[in-house]
This record gives sequence, structure tokens and C-alpha cells, in this order.
Amino acid sequence: MRSSGIGMLQRLAHEYGVQTAYYDVNRQRQTASVEVLLAVLQSLGAPVARVEDVPQALRERRQAAWERPVEPVIVAWNGQPPLIELRLPANLADVPMAGQLTLDTGERRVWQWRGVDLPLLWESKVEGRRYQVRALDLAERLPNGYHRLELEVAGRIVESLVIAAPYRAYRPPEGEGGRAWGVFLPLYALHGQRSWQSGDLTDLEALAAWVGQEGGGVVATLPLLPTFPQQSCPYAPVSRLMWSDLYIDVTAAPELRTCGPAQALLASDEFQRELDLLRRAPLMNYAGLMSMKRRVLEELARCVFAEPSPRQRALQAFAESHPMVEEYARFRAACEKQRAPWRSWPQPLRGGALKEGDYDEEARRYHLYAQWLAHEQMEALFRSAAGKQVQFYLDLPLGVDPDGYDAWSQQGVFALGVTAGAPPDTVFVRGQDWHTPPLHPERLREQGYGYYLACLRHHLQHGGILRIDHVMGFHRLFWIPQGCQPGDGVYVRYPADELYAILSLESHRYRCIPVGENLGTVPVRINRTLREHDVHRMYVVQYELATEADQALGRPPRDSVASINTHDMPTFAGFWQGLDIKERQELGLLDERGVQEETMRREASKKALVAFLRGAGFLSGPSTDPGTVLQATIAFLSASPARLVLANLEDLWLETQPQNVPGTGDDFGNWRHRARYSLEEMRRLPQVNRLLGEIRRYRSSGRK
Repeated sequence: MRSSGIGMLQRLAHEYGVQTAYYDVNRQRQTASVEVLLAVLQSLGAPVARVEDVPQALRERRQAAWERPVEPVIVAWNGQPPLIELRLPANLADVPMAGQLTLDTGERRVWQWRGVDLPLLWESKVEGRRYQVRALDLAERLPNGYHRLELEVAGRIVESLVIAAPYRAYRPPEGEGGRAWGVFLPLYALHGQRSWQSGDLTDLEALAAWVGQEGGGVVATLPLLPTFPQQSCPYAPVSRLMWSDLYIDVTAAPELRTCGPAQALLASDEFQRELDLLRRAPLMNYAGLMSMKRRVLEELARCVFAEPSPRQRALQAFAESHPMVEEYARFRAACEKQRAPWRSWPQPLRGGALKEGDYDEEARRYHLYAQWLAHEQMEALFRSAAGKQVQFYLDLPLGVDPDGYDAWSQQGVFALGVTAGAPPDTVFVRGQDWHTPPLHPERLREQGYGYYLACLRHHLQHGGILRIDHVMGFHRLFWIPQGCQPGDGVYVRYPADELYAILSLESHRYRCIPVGENLGTVPVRINRTLREHDVHRMYVVQYELATEADQALGRPPRDSVASINTHDMPTFAGFWQGLDIKERQELGLLDERGVQEETMRREASKKALVAFLRGAGFLSGPSTDPGTVLQATIAFLSASPARLVLANLEDLWLETQPQNVPGTGDDFGNWRHRARYSLEEMRRLPQVNRLLGEIRRYRSSGRK
């Protein structure tokens, strides 16, 4: 391909927000191939099947951009009237225009202008036609909200969403929750004497009650969203708009008191034998546990639907007020009838249209009932925790299962020909493919961010704290064409201002603190943007740790969530013993020389940490065993100004088995490891109580 052709392809990529090159972790420039650029452009909707299509596609793209008078989304920070760039053909500059702004309260404001009366910003000639860009100023402050602007120009009406949002996200009033602390444990890992295998929402309530009794104020866990029975990863849910039926406490369902068939099933010897086998299994059996819960829940659903009752009327009212849940139930039932992913369904099912006969009615009723029960129990959980002054730190994953409900029902806002991931780095030398479809930035804007808003509100409605997975995705996301290796992907830009505006506005509406997951190779400007918008960041010891004693650890910022590790990292004891280095060697990610180098760096980091903690007064005496250093590290974090300190419960008893080793699938039992101790046992462990007491003391006083 000639250089002029490559240049034109790169210009087309730029027009679609595709970065044609990036600098890797070694500061080496990586340039995308022609094949990858064409594939990504096709996923974005560009009419390019081959290189020869590029010139025409570029002309059409530029012309389409100039033919739309205003952008589909406009941000007005702090209520200031936005300065709107109005694009007009030069021959229409003297034509009268009308504008109407409908506030989300229903109030309307109207204006009239003539193009020639508006300030001229610049002119341009596109495909032989001359255009003018003029400054349209609404001249009035706007209340926070989502407003609809309509402009009529020469008989044509165009609409834009105007997002009026606070520039800074919600943070509690000064002195309220400024030095909070809490614990982290995946719900599938939590279990108690009454648990079937994993924890359920009643167990989560018990954990919250214990944390509240100990003086803590936060319980953090992984996403509580539904997955397919055979799927264990919580970061590829069937939907980000529903709650998981896996975590329903079946025994707390009101129907169980009067449903004879469900009672008989629970009491049967065969059921109890199966339950006993599940309880004794060392790893989570998602399919097995879901099968057992579903058998009981199906009986309960039959009892509810059998005859009119207050509960049946409540379920019907829920379905009417949550039409998306009804559609979700039909989708899940259709999946079971088709026994195939939706992308292989016949039309019109594949296109999003389901009717009676496309699914089994009893299966639909089960999924509707299960979602209703999950919603009831989640709401009861949040109410109970709030009464104990405990909040939940929820987690909104970046992606969804490509075979799931969201990808099927929201096909217009997903780019289904690519997957999201990350380029190679020092840990993942081959890069990462997360196998989840990315959101299409332009279609998301054209939709008015309806899907993104629904996902946020599903989590924010209960207040507390919300972790935004891979917040760099607000700015850019690494797209990998299907059939390509992760290292062959490219970055695609996203409208960051608009995403931050929505997050800020919704955080204020629900009084919820947003936290951006900013770990890994994150450009400095992204962390700067998080600070500017008051979106809390994450401070993780294993990421911050350096090899020089005087700078082994920085100071956790006030607007941060501080912890030793995350679910994607080795536990503290595993890190101290270098078990993660051995795992990477087994995976072929490190050769013998790499193991030696990494081991030397780890030993240097450990020595630096010990010296730093001694110098800061948190460690005394000669002992450097992992338990002693862990206690000192926890004390350092707890004495910091960080808004929230999270303790991984498994670290407190020096667990060495990580919950997830990224990039290894099920080879390491990822997302399936149950906690070594039950909730009742961990509450009695001396080291757990001692360390929680240390956190409480430091968080209360700031120092010894």
C-alpha cells in the first residue's frame, strides 16, 4: 500500500477516534497494522471492507460531521450555559432559527436567532461546500439534570442531550465518614454454618453486622450480578442491570412458609446429601449450587403463580414497574429453549424480538420470580446495613458476557466484532483479552447514554461507594479485533467529559462516592482528571511499592481507597513468599532469567518496605516475618489520610491462595476459592480480631 493510502487510512481512523499507534510499557511506539485498523473501523460502522474503500469513506465521514448542526451531547458544568458550536452551510447563515430547551422537570425555554447575528468562530470548505461554525450561547444558567435541546434550521429539527452536572463528584460533608474502614471478601468465598456452599445475601448481612460491631463502616465485595451457571468470572455478567439469583437466600423466601412442594424438596434425604457434598467441596461449584437453588426456587415460583394472593399481586406490580426485568426473564428462558448463544438464534429472535412460543413459560416465570426475590433481598440487605451505619462498596464491571442479556437487548450500543483488553506489559507480556464487547462510543452518545445510566443507577440507588472498573475506559479502551492476538489491538477514544458529567451528576443524586479503578499503566492525565472531578482513586501497596527505602511507599491521598492488594493480586503472604513469581513461571510468562530478576526486585522491595515501616515508626524489633510486616503495613494505611482503608479478610490469617490469577482461566481455580474459615470461625480468630482492632484504633486517632 502506498504511503498516501496509509496516510488516508490513518486520517479516517482519526475521524473515528481510533489511535493508530501507542507507546507500550517500554516506551516503544507500536503502530497498528492496516488489517487491524480496517477491522476496528468496520466495528465502528465505517463502510470499509478493503483499503480501496477508504477515500470514499473518509469523504462521507467528514461530510456527515459537518451536516449535523450540533453535537448529540453537550455538557454544561456547574450550570454554566454551554457555548455550543453551531455548524451551518454558509448559504443558511441568514436563515432564522428556533431553539427549544426542555428541562428534565418539564419546563421549557425558547429562543430565536439568525446565524449572522451569532459570533463567527471559523469557516471551512468540505467536499466543495462552505460551512460556518458560529457560537450559540443559551445565556441562562441550567439546573442540574438531563435536558433536551431542539434546534430548527431551515425546516430541519435536530436534538441534543444537554447534561448539566456538578464539575466535582459527590463527597460526604467534611467530618462525615472521612476516615472510614472496612473489609473485603468475595461473596462466593464467604460462608457460614447455615450456608449451602457460597455465601448468600443473609450471610452478607451477617458480615455487615459484624463489621459494624467492630466499628467498621464498609463491606466490599465483587460484582453481585448474574452470570450463566457455567460461568464463574463476576466481571463478565449476563447483565449489569440485574442481581444474581445465585446469592438469593432461598430459606428467607416468604413463600417457603406455605409452599409444601418446596418444603418437601428441602427436607428430602437426597437433597440434603447433595447439599452436604457441596458444603464439603473445597472449590465453588457454580453450576451445582445454582441447580440446587433453582429446583427450590422453581417450586416457590409455581406456588406464587398458582393462585391469586398478595404475593402474586406484589410480583405482578414489580413486573409492571420493571419492564426490563420481564424482558430479561423472556431472554433467559429463550436461551434455555434454544440451547445456544443468542448470536446463533434465528431471526427475529436474534434481533431482539421475543414472543410467546419462543421460550418456555415456566422458565420465564422462574426468572421473573428469581429477579423479584433478588431485588427484595438486596433492598432488605441495604436497609439493614444502613441501620447499622455500614455501607457497601459495590463494583461495576467494565464488560458483559457477549452471549448475555445486555449484549442482546442493547446491540446498538455494543461493538460486537471486537473485544476489550489491554496491551502487553511487564506482567502480562502477551497482553490481555477480556472477551467482553466494548461499548460503541458514538452509538452510546446517540442513545443519550440510556444504557450507561441504567447500569449506574442499578448500583447507585442504594448509596454507599461504587468502584468503576477500569476507569481509563472513560478516556480510551483497547480494542482487539476477533481472531487477533491481544498485542495487535488499538486504542479507541471515548467522550470522557460526558461520562464524567453523568457519573458526577448521578453520584450527587444518590449521595454515593465514586471510585475509579486506576491501577496498572495509566497515563498521568487520567489520574489528574480523577482528582479534578473528585472521583476517588485507589492506592494499593503492591502497586505503589518501590525498591528504595526512602520512597518505598508514598502517602495515600486523602481522596483514595487504600488497601494492600486487590482480588487480581497475590495475597500478602503469597506476595511475601514470591508465590506469584512461581505461578508466572509456570504460565510461561517468565523464563529462568526473568524469575531471577523478579525475585531480586521482590527481595529489594521487601527490604525497602521493612526499612520504610521502621523509619515511619510502625515496625520495631528484628522480626520481619509476614505477620509482623502485615500488621505494620495495615497500621501505616490506617494512620493515613485515605478516606477509606480496606482490609482483605484473607490477608488477616495469612492466606496464600489468591482469588484470581489474571489470564489463566480456570487453571488456578479462579473465582472459586472458598475462604479457609467460616464467618463464625473468622470472628473467633485472635489474629483477625487483633488486626481489626489495630485498624479501628488508627482510624479513630490517626496515630498511636
